[in-house]
Amino acid sequence: MTFSPADIAAIQTPAVLIDLDIAAANIGRFQRYADAHGLRVRPHVKTHKLPAIANLQIAAGAVGITCQKVSEAEAMVAASSAITDVLITYNIVGAEKLERLKALAEKVKLSVVADSAAVVNSLSDAFRNEVQPLTVLVECDTGANRCGVLTPEAAEALSALIHSMPGVVFGGLMTYPPAGGEAAVEAFMMAAKARIEALGIAVPVITSGGTPSMMHAADAPVTTEYRPGTYVYNDRSLVSRGACGWEDCALSVLTTVVSVPAANRAIVDAGSKILTSDLLGLTGYGHVRGRDDIVVDQLSEEHGRLISNGPIGLSVGDKLQIVPNHACVVTNMVDSVFVAGKGMASVESWPVVARGKIV
Repeated sequence: MTFSPADIAAIQTPAVLIDLDIAAANIGRFQRYADAHGLRVRPHVKTHKLPAIANLQIAAGAVGITCQKVSEAEAMVAASSAITDVLITYNIVGAEKLERLKALAEKVKLSVVADSAAVVNSLSDAFRNEVQPLTVLVECDTGANRCGVLTPEAAEALSALIHSMPGVVFGGLMTYPPAGGEAAVEAFMMAAKARIEALGIAVPVITSGGTPSMMHAADAPVTTEYRPGTYVYNDRSLVSRGACGWEDCALSVLTTVVSVPAANRAIVDAGSKILTSDLLGLTGYGHVRGRDDIVVDQLSEEHGRLISNGPIGLSVGDKLQIVPNHACVVTNMVDSVFVAGKGMASVESWPVVARGKIV
């Protein structure tokens, strides 16, 4: 890590550390892959919620950003003039959110998604008197069993509805597939695209996402755009999948040992309020850097329990870095993160601009 022992000693815990050099390397690695395969990159900013990192992604070649909430998009756009193209991959429902969506659409090129006539109708009603129509993509379920229309036929029908409605314009197809779902994406999107084009409607964008199998994105060549999120930091879940190594993990939680009640057990000041309770199919709640023998086996709100099969060899006051299971959730737990990199004169504290918003 770029953080020196002196840096570590000066930081109060628990705290989130970001190695900017590793993050930049992660950004560049996927951008080169995407460029080589003719894919546009639209990273999901929910992982970092930091305008400065979005700027790095755009400078590397990203065409814009992906957000999950109106408030997230508002915060990012307000903080960075480099962000001019935003896709919100969530059904926007409710009069207040729609009003804010209209205000946002006056500032940037904006697209949203929909998976039902109810959502399309409300978007159309909100934008029917606007100068510029809102671009709407049809969200498709290609195996994740979350949001999305279930069949190419349903995608065709909803695309036709968008095409016919005032205030909105059909912008393409969107999916968030499960890891390794490239074959399903290709089959679904090819069928949906053919049906929609047979109606005389163009399908300008087919956007997919997901960090775990992003280096196989080109295995679904129908895809024109990809939306990785966690790739910028990586985390324990991605290491466990073989998607990266510990050396590719840019985010860690700095924590202090506050108790050593037994020879094989220690307590740290990082609990569920910073490491999160997400397991993602794993055992334990994070990886202690440099100590493969330690398991973070329990969390309460402010305590993390570390155990080892032998003497744990820790003392009160020791500081440890833990790579969390799920980096994206950690980002939203803190008001600011500590950032270090080779080009920086010192460690900086960056506010997490887009965190904590409820809408």
